[in-house]
Amino acid sequence: MNTMFFLTNRAPISAMLLGGLLLTGCVTLNPDGMVASPSREIPAGIKEALIQGIDRGAASASAVDGFLKNDRIKIPLPPDARRVERTLRQMGLGSQVDKAVLTMNRAAEQAAAEAKPIFAQAIRRMTIQDAVAIVNGDQHAATSYLRNATNDELMERFLPIVDNALSKTDATRIYGDLARAFNAVPLTGRSIDPNLNRYVTGKALDGLFHLVAEEEARIRADPLARTTALMRRVFADQPSP
Repeated sequence: MNTMFFLTNRAPISAMLLGGLLLTGCVTLNPDGMVASPSREIPAGIKEALIQGIDRGAASASAVDGFLKNDRIKIPLPPDARRVERTLRQMGLGSQVDKAVLTMNRAAEQAAAEAKPIFAQAIRRMTIQDAVAIVNGDQHAATSYLRNATNDELMERFLPIVDNALSKTDATRIYGDLARAFNAVPLTGRSIDPNLNRYVTGKALDGLFHLVAEEEARIRADPLARTTALMRRVFADQPSP
């Protein structure tokens, strides 16, 4: 990949870093043999791609039925409730089960609308070394980097947003009533945890990362998906996945 511009400083860099950057095409030697600094376009272009991914992902996920009608990210009952779903329906609690699934997904849709600034802050911390690895990585390399680097932080910052959304959609009450009704039945040998917050937060983040990964793959594969000149330059030499 050709570097579009360079910083003016000419400080020497280590042989190992030089070798890696030369192999990825991210540095150029000046006529006197000095190394021009790595282009800032690579991390900037990767960040633009991730921002585009979360823009589109959040817009899609926060629409009505954005989670509920998208089977790739729809949030099911928590595992402990899923294991006894048939029993719950046999107990006459089928409508509460359906309402619980509906309201959990509505809460995720509401929370997704507030995801962009949280993701954007994490994206801005990407380094040039991260970007070099990402641009030469697989079709989901940028999304994988973002998730590995920020998932715990995003989880904690997203928890209160999801908690508020669960209350607004009445999911907290509906699922709590369902869990208590099941837990009150003797001899089942099982119980349901009525706390939804961490489960739905995790699933909401899973869904958003899935949508960001889809957009990243589209940007890498389709030149028409690269909506800025910078993205077109950074991803110009990417092979189709």
